Amino acid sequence: MVLFLLERLSRLPADRAWQLLTDWPRHADVVPLTRVTVRTPPPTGEGTVFVARSGVGPLAFDDRMEVTVWKPPGAGAPGKCRLVKRGSFVTGWAEIEVHPYGDGGSRTVWREDLRVRGLPGLFDRPLGGLARVMFGRAMDGLLATDARRPG
Repeated sequence: MVLFLLERLSRLPADRAWQLLTDWPRHADVVPLTRVTVRTPPPTGEGTVFVARSGVGPLAFDDRMEVTVWKPPGAGAPGKCRLVKRGSFVTGWAEIEVHPYGDGGSRTVWREDLRVRGLPGLFDRPLGGLARVMFGRAMDGLLATDARRPG
């Protein structure tokens, strides 16, 4: 089991950061070798299911996730989204919180409990390091792409 926490500050308002971080198909734009398919009709909310397929050929796997908490930010209050990983290979959960911060900006906290079935505990530390780098780059990419993409 790997448990980690990442935090990012952004000049984006909390509602815009939330939109960017919870636009599930956009995650494929910032995570290499990954395609994201939303399996339930819009809009996103509790019960939304999506699958991130990562890898190449026989080394690819599906990371199936379900939104179990959906509270967008509003009126100065933070937003919170909880995902439960329901795959046969990757399990655990992730929480994304977006807080108003400073003068119109936002603070994002990403917590994740990542488990890979069949992976011995001696790999937890390297997996944790890799996950922190990968998810940190994804957060940075999702928050930075706003300047290149229309709303």
